[in-house]
Amino acid sequence: MKNKRQIPFHQYIISILCVAFLAGGSCYIYFDYQYKKQLANTPVQNSELKKVDNLYNEIINNYVGKVDEKKLVDGALKGMTEALDDPYSSYLNEPEADELDQSLAGSFEGIGATMTMMDELPTVAQAPIEGSPAAKAGIKANDIVIKVDDKETEGKTLSQVVSKIRGKKGTEVRLTIKRGEETFELKIKRDTIPIETVKGEIDKQDPTIGSIKITSFGENTYKELQDTIKNLRKDGAKSFVIDLRQNPGGLLDQVEKMASMFLEDGKTIVKFEDKKGNTSEDVASTDLDGGFKVTEPTVVLVDEGSASASEIFAAALKESGNKKIIGTKTFGKGTVQTIKNLNDKSEIKLTVLKWLTPKGEWIHKKGLEPTITADYPDFAYLSPISRDKTLKAGDSSPVVKNVNALLNALGYEVNPDTSDFTEQTKEAVNAVQTDNDLPVTGEVDNDTAAQIEIEVGKKIKDNDQAYETAIKELQHENKKN
Repeated sequence: MKNKRQIPFHQYIISILCVAFLAGGSCYIYFDYQYKKQLANTPVQNSELKKVDNLYNEIINNYVGKVDEKKLVDGALKGMTEALDDPYSSYLNEPEADELDQSLAGSFEGIGATMTMMDELPTVAQAPIEGSPAAKAGIKANDIVIKVDDKETEGKTLSQVVSKIRGKKGTEVRLTIKRGEETFELKIKRDTIPIETVKGEIDKQDPTIGSIKITSFGENTYKELQDTIKNLRKDGAKSFVIDLRQNPGGLLDQVEKMASMFLEDGKTIVKFEDKKGNTSEDVASTDLDGGFKVTEPTVVLVDEGSASASEIFAAALKESGNKKIIGTKTFGKGTVQTIKNLNDKSEIKLTVLKWLTPKGEWIHKKGLEPTITADYPDFAYLSPISRDKTLKAGDSSPVVKNVNALLNALGYEVNPDTSDFTEQTKEAVNAVQTDNDLPVTGEVDNDTAAQIEIEVGKKIKDNDQAYETAIKELQHENKKN
């Protein structure tokens, strides 16, 4: 199978655990109570820290320029966490800590994606939030932001870049993205980021199957899932598809309650290991799920965007519940973070534990293998169309090649391997514009590009092989029962 590290752009799904927030549009995974159970809060004294104190005093007393003492301390604290070379550990100053609190507690405005620094460049860590401006624009994991509103990001700190991308609902930001060898521009209008984490419906083809999409594990996700299952049962559901694709995770207490619903009491949900090698485990119980159990046949959908808490859930159901996991190998985040207030409205997010599957496997940077492999068609992994200029006959570029590939995926007789805007390209664009009541110009402007992407998204959804496989598996299980 091809090694695909991108998401289908129609899968406009969720944001990530990472180091800084793009306008609050993210969900961060933290596991505070587990940390408190296993690690003592013992400060480490180190004589090397005297160097920091000496340098601070030297600057304060002798530097000829003006010194912002708070900024100096913030820089030192950020430097220590960055030196860990761990994208999940970071120091958050007051505004960043407030942003994190908002993302965990309620609605917020922004573009719905988060970033980390890789090779000194701001990089999208995982997939954007479903339905968010970033998702609709086609931003994907590992995209590098090289410009914000035509200003270079190289040499800027992550906080500086993020502050430029943040903004109020209705305002617009222009991002220049580098993806592999391709560079393109996106215009994104900031909006209110959706926070609903569970959506359920009866399958359109089989009224006995409930389809449940979980976009993250937030503060109320357990209750949302319980209510969704109750409603689907009333509507006739006898089995369930749990879709965790592009779900970056969430809160540990939520995923444990949810996994417990599908497991017999006493079965292992997840194991933990601290820096000394000490291990513990949490198991399914009435204390977690309140006695609410799901005994109907259930399968779980995952992909490379399913991370951390999603992987805990999938591994628990696979190894302790004997449920089938369908899709592609997951992201592979096997570490646990805690958040600690530093008494001045700043916070530290720190990796403190490893989490292991019920069988004791550490899947960090490896991912969880599905029981059944099923993926989207290759055209689902094409890039969005760059919005930096209108494309027309005679143009030749990698962006045009991408347009040709998208048009070919829609069934138009266009060579997907050419970088030229040919007569066939123009005819196909004319057809898209005609069919969707757009001005027929034969040129790819912003509205036409958006429509092409919408049409491709519909086709991808109609060719969701993983979901189709899940339905077949459940139908087979239902027949046996």
